[in-house]
Amino acid sequence: MAATPPRFVPLDWNREPESVQLAAIAEFEAVMKRRRTVRHFSPEPVALELIERAITVAGTAPSGAHQQPWRFVVVSDPVKKREIRLAAEAEEKENYEHRFPPEWLEALAPLGTDWRKEFLETAPFLIVVFRLDYGWNEEGQKTKHYYVPESVGIACGFLLAALHVAGLATLTHTPNPMGFLARICGRPANERAFLLIPVGYPAAGTQVPDLVRKPLEDILVLLDGLPSEASIT
Repeated sequence: MAATPPRFVPLDWNREPESVQLAAIAEFEAVMKRRRTVRHFSPEPVALELIERAITVAGTAPSGAHQQPWRFVVVSDPVKKREIRLAAEAEEKENYEHRFPPEWLEALAPLGTDWRKEFLETAPFLIVVFRLDYGWNEEGQKTKHYYVPESVGIACGFLLAALHVAGLATLTHTPNPMGFLARICGRPANERAFLLIPVGYPAAGTQVPDLVRKPLEDILVLLDGLPSEASIT
């Protein structure tokens, strides 16, 4: 069967003056600098529309061959949330007590975490992100997806930013192994759990670890054609 020829449409793009660009990125930077991982959530309800709009933003992320290999399962049912918590805590208890090497436990120590995951029940919403390793075409044939972890990771970044801009707190939780999430959420064999994100408002009086993010000079490398200090003799 002949391949369908590509179809193109005009790019929707506005070129702004540099002053407007700088103001926009400075505003976004200020908002994102306040983003912190939260482990203590209020049970206060959150409007479902906020979650839906944030997931819509996540769906705008680029993906390999535009295959969009992601699924976002939103869990608000208390019974399902408790089932997820019990399964996650069983795995995490085994991790903390037997699986994690001493170096990993030492790295986690400043965060004050342990196997207990109350937030999985307290947060009004859990978003379970699944990666779709393959799909099916119109003829029902299995089709491989490409660059799946990279694509889903980018979409998760979009999602976390959108939820923060919406005024919601989040936590990125990766219980390992995560196979129980597909079972509890009733997902098909081609979907594998990638990330579990509790979402809601912080509990009153919530505190977070006193952490310092790396400064720009530690994360930015400019390859501008100028000699670096290492090359100067």
